[in-house]
Amino acid sequence: MTASKQPAEKLEFICREPDVGTRLDRYLAERIGQTRSQIKRLIDSGLITINGSTVKAGYSLKISDHIEVVIPEPAPLELEPEDLELEIVYQDADLAVINKPAGLVVHPGAGNARGTLVNALLFHCPDLSGIGGKLRPGIVHRLDKDTSGLLVVAKNDHTHQELAAQIKARTVKRHYLALVHGRVKNEQGIIDQPIGRHPHDRKKMVVREEQGRRAITEFEVKEHFGDLYTLVECRLQTGRTHQIRVHLAAINHPVVGDPAYGRKHGNLGCKRQLLHAFYLAFSHPRCGWMDFHADLPADFQKALTRARQANRQA
Repeated sequence: MTASKQPAEKLEFICREPDVGTRLDRYLAERIGQTRSQIKRLIDSGLITINGSTVKAGYSLKISDHIEVVIPEPAPLELEPEDLELEIVYQDADLAVINKPAGLVVHPGAGNARGTLVNALLFHCPDLSGIGGKLRPGIVHRLDKDTSGLLVVAKNDHTHQELAAQIKARTVKRHYLALVHGRVKNEQGIIDQPIGRHPHDRKKMVVREEQGRRAITEFEVKEHFGDLYTLVECRLQTGRTHQIRVHLAAINHPVVGDPAYGRKHGNLGCKRQLLHAFYLAFSHPRCGWMDFHADLPADFQKALTRARQANRQA
């Protein structure tokens, strides 16, 4: 199965006073998540311009320089069905509900054309909808690689459209459990802070009042571990990239084990962020309301045991 190309991406920047004199390749390396050698190749290919003209990688930026970057279409990927172990919680002719393990990437991308959830789905559920495109067949919503838990995939275009409409209307229920650093003082609350791309690291998201999209996360404390950790339930009203991780970090309670937004200490021996999508509910296009639960995986349970021990020893 050959994946079609994704469209090229165009980025624009304006040089401000603090960046005057910075090399072009260094400036862009901090902003678009590519190495300076990759940026040089884009420059040499004429895909990066300053004020409409091509320049060298070592060009020194001047005030108000208008920088345009075209990220070219990725090379086609060959997607092959793979007989990977997959926990299918439920499936029928219209959809399937999967309990995704931590460490499994949802859909292929640069550097991971194999070993993804999509590859497994092509083997176990070959009749997926095509709306998500060749790289994301049937994928209605996603989970981060190291987030475990429930997600639904569509087997036909009608179901895909119906589920996508429910997500947009905020009627799909997606509840997560997260173990976070520190003691969350409020027993429940709502985090209503806009999220956008990090201005200097395109692989990360951040709360951005001016340029972010509205993001809303409800939370409720489930268990305190002294002042060391708190187990919280989070309920998504919106579904921005890394939303729960960014919101919890923004209130100074990052998810334990989160390599991007967390802390480098006190990770309780875990090798991933302790975030688990334990509850999923939606209206099946033909069968009506359905809901599903997924127990905490073993690594999460072990971390909770360690958190309780750490609290007793504190």
